[in-house]
Amino acid sequence: MRNFEYYNPTKIIFGKDTIGRLDDLVPRDARVLILYGGSSAEKSGTLDEVRRALADRSIREFGGIEANPTYETMMKAVELVRNSEVDFLLAVGGGSVIDGTKFVAAAVNFEGEPWHILEEHGRNIRGALPFGTVLTLPATGSEMNEVAVITNKAKQAKLDLISSFVFPRFSILDPTKTYTLPLRQVANGVVDAFIHIIEQYLTYPANGMVQDRLAEGLLQTLIEIGAQAINSPDDYDVRANLMWVATSALNGLVGAGVPQDWSTHMIGHELTALYGIDHARTLAIILPANLQIHRESKRGKLLQYGERVWGITSGNEEQRIDQAIAHTRSFFENLGLQTRLSDYNLGVDDIERVIAQLEAHGMTQLGENGDVTLEISRQILQASL
Repeated sequence: MRNFEYYNPTKIIFGKDTIGRLDDLVPRDARVLILYGGSSAEKSGTLDEVRRALADRSIREFGGIEANPTYETMMKAVELVRNSEVDFLLAVGGGSVIDGTKFVAAAVNFEGEPWHILEEHGRNIRGALPFGTVLTLPATGSEMNEVAVITNKAKQAKLDLISSFVFPRFSILDPTKTYTLPLRQVANGVVDAFIHIIEQYLTYPANGMVQDRLAEGLLQTLIEIGAQAINSPDDYDVRANLMWVATSALNGLVGAGVPQDWSTHMIGHELTALYGIDHARTLAIILPANLQIHRESKRGKLLQYGERVWGITSGNEEQRIDQAIAHTRSFFENLGLQTRLSDYNLGVDDIERVIAQLEAHGMTQLGENGDVTLEISRQILQASL
């Protein structure tokens, strides 16, 4: 196991009827900007609950944050904050709203062009406004980490920022707020969380016994409850476990002290930026092909994954690896996610567009070994057809 530091200051308030805790969590003299996405937060009554809990405070609102938050939209929120006396942000929504809020928190007092924050992946952040979150969509884990991803439509770029300054002060996780989610979003959330874990786990053996068992337990939980979360949308226990798995998948524990990949995400980001495909669905396209291309360098962990997660013990090593990859693809497809570029009417010409974008964004040495070159990315995309 590698040396590591682990720091996570986010306070989690989990369970039913917890939105009222905002009255205790948000400073009484705070001037709050509530950020949210579309109309679902309003229709579900979540926004009204938030407003009631913050009734004694000065409140402003900013809605319309996209499923993949754009730089263009979030800069409007930045200007709103700069032109007001807002000093506390509250994200009400899923990972996209939370990611957008993190960017706003960092950009408001940033000296210079805020897009440079993304170009430098957050290394140049020196401070951020305090903020909290009310989670309504379990998927990205953004409610308990220091990562955000923002899309620039004009530049056709989707980049991340990572900074300890953008940990949420607190996050409220009420599983009942997921009951009215569109089932497509629930399925996306299951797959997103699954692949977050895979990116930190399915690399090469590093004697991270605790991390491996934690990852495997989370993966097995998603396999067990994935279909139930779609078929029984108001099953509290299922939704509660999904919410906590998604948070645990990317709060830093799974990846502490072990190698991490993230090449599936980097390639997937370009598909979203170019073609607007849901983030989780780009991952479902890329991962099976990525595992196939890297079956040799990932051999040890692929065999471990197959045995411990899927119970695959029969056949020779090649057959067991084939089965592990096939089980993974089938899991995604059984949740309703397509796993081929051709399912989205993308072909060879589109592959070259993605490669050009990867090159333009410096994504030329990806993966746990830094050996996912542009040519290897091309092979992964070709295997995804």
